[in-house]
Amino acid sequence: MLRKGIVIAALCLLPAVASAQTARGPFELTVGGTGANGPDFNGFTAAINLGLGYYFNDNFELGVRQSAAYSDIAGESWDASTRIALDYHLPLGDQGQFVPYLGGNIGYVYGDAVHDTFEAAPEAGLKYYVNATTFVFVSIEYQFFFDNHSTTKAFSDGQFIYGLGVGFRF
Repeated sequence: MLRKGIVIAALCLLPAVASAQTARGPFELTVGGTGANGPDFNGFTAAINLGLGYYFNDNFELGVRQSAAYSDIAGESWDASTRIALDYHLPLGDQGQFVPYLGGNIGYVYGDAVHDTFEAAPEAGLKYYVNATTFVFVSIEYQFFFDNHSTTKAFSDGQFIYGLGVGFRF
């Protein structure tokens, strides 16, 4: 009788254990990077991108992102940006493994090769969960600047930023 009760209790707990293993926590950490060099390998450019986000629910995420880049192709220089983003996620797939998102960010761009200025950007991307808490992502944003050098053409003088990386929910 005791064994039968233990087996029934264990079977009743299986759905809770299965959902706990696939549950995604409210925090997200992303890491990405890029690199490039010319055909003669006489200089290079490298960048790293880090992000930390908080999910209010399955759809809305508020995050902070930091990017830093170094180049020695046309003289040594570094550039960086710090941004706050709000994104709307739309989980798709039978387990929510495909997650396209749309949103925007606002922040500050600074460094040697840019005019230090505020920026804003619409953004979009796609996350693919390889397991319950780990995903790979691609993203694109169009940064436009608010510096004094482009007041009349701030949007048309912007730049596209492409991203590729890995992320973790916890």
